Amino acid sequence: MNTSTPRVFIAATRQNDGKTTTSLGLIAALQKTFPRVGYIKPVGQRFVEIAEQKIDEDTVLMDSVYQLNCPLVDMSPIAVEPDFTRKYLQSSNNEALVKKIQKAFDRVAWEKDFVLCEGSGHAGVGAVFDLSNAQVAKTLGAKVIIISQGGIGKPIDEVTLNQALFEKEGVEIIGVIINKVLEDKIDYITEFARRGLKRKGLDLLGVIPHRDILSQPTLEVIRGELNAEVLNNRPEKMQNLIEDVVVGAMSADYAKNFFKRDVLLITPGDREDIIFAAADPKQPGAGRMAGIVLTGNLRPGPEAMKAIKDMPFPVLLAVKDSYRVASLVHNLTVKTQPADLEKISIIRDLIAKNVNLDKILKAL
Repeated sequence: MNTSTPRVFIAATRQNDGKTTTSLGLIAALQKTFPRVGYIKPVGQRFVEIAEQKIDEDTVLMDSVYQLNCPLVDMSPIAVEPDFTRKYLQSSNNEALVKKIQKAFDRVAWEKDFVLCEGSGHAGVGAVFDLSNAQVAKTLGAKVIIISQGGIGKPIDEVTLNQALFEKEGVEIIGVIINKVLEDKIDYITEFARRGLKRKGLDLLGVIPHRDILSQPTLEVIRGELNAEVLNNRPEKMQNLIEDVVVGAMSADYAKNFFKRDVLLITPGDREDIIFAAADPKQPGAGRMAGIVLTGNLRPGPEAMKAIKDMPFPVLLAVKDSYRVASLVHNLTVKTQPADLEKISIIRDLIAKNVNLDKILKAL
């Protein structure tokens, strides 16, 4: 396997700590020093089907944003399907999987100046089929950056746990990035997290401020998660960001108080009083809502449907009831999508301003 192209492995203390966000921003930062940056996610758990190949979602994102000039199947060599673990435990084929990762890395690194490798959760994820993040980093001969969420005690505790597994595999950790830190706590956390990590022999490479917008889903994401039907054609509004969610379980007159900018209204499909209130042009806030989700698979009557057709924002019809729809939206893990241009710009700026790239390159 190629051992000469510089590389780094992005790991985390747990899933959804910000590996992909950090990777997205780091590629832009690295391109200022290395014009041709490659990307690989050796083991992916969330994938989509493209040309009959299972490709990790994060790989699709990176390629869409940066046009990486490499086949997607090489950037995402192993997709963990639902029965992947069972098949592996029935007939172990670790050597074949390792070779697949190595060959994929060779192709990704071809004519590249640097390769960013993204892991899939904490150091132990994948251990059940002998491809933990620590083992994959060792296979790739890559040093590691660990991403953790805001705080002092909890991140350091979790980083230490991950550090033990990486060190067991002989993998060097070059430092830690703490993500999603509240603005008014940045200086405090930077000071004491640096001290705490230093006691563990680790560098603090950056502290990234929390930005609400990065955790806000778009209406298109909600539609996909609910497999909802769109009742009016507003394709240009499907990228509306949702800042707040209101469940319409009150009278229409009271519901009007919540018709505000970037609000998602969730209400049963037979609450035509609320539908007509939201369609009323005399309600100035209603026209600025992000959208409406009608629940219970209750399709409104002809007059309400006519009002829906004229609404300036998308209206969706979901099979699930209001409680389940609201719970899904509340618990949704928001992943950056290729169409999220504003978010991608913010991410690049956050990494450029708050991560010490010089220290990373020096450690590599």
